[in-house]
Amino acid sequence: SDLCNICSDPHRDRSVICVVESVADLRAIERAGVLRGTFHVLHGALAPLEGIGPEDLYIDSLVERVKSEGTREVVLAMNANVDGDTTALYLSRVLAPHVSQVSRLASGIPLGGELEYLDGGTLARAFADRRGFVD
Repeated sequence: SDLCNICSDPHRDRSVICVVESVADLRAIERAGVLRGTFHVLHGALAPLEGIGPEDLYIDSLVERVKSEGTREVVLAMNANVDGDTTALYLSRVLAPHVSQVSRLASGIPLGGELEYLDGGTLARAFADRRGFVD
């Protein structure tokens, strides 16, 4: 399958691991062609209210990979919802001692999005995550 090709591709940057919740998320990122690193699929997100904890996801194997593969950066590509936020926060704390950089995908206003149609949560996150202007 194409997933095996991603893992075995010698042109991939093995020092960068992008963590996703599902294979569908991996495929979306791969289609966009925005990452030359490798992937790690959690097969879900932390959902304490539904009884899904760290032991139910592929987190231990991620930590082992980061420790053994000389990972430089872990990109957390979680969904922009409560479970995704919870999962990203948990992973950032667990991974921080083992890797020099843990980053999270930016979120906020979609390309072509018009402010008057955005929900309050999207606008709030866009303001909270704003950066200095670079031309």
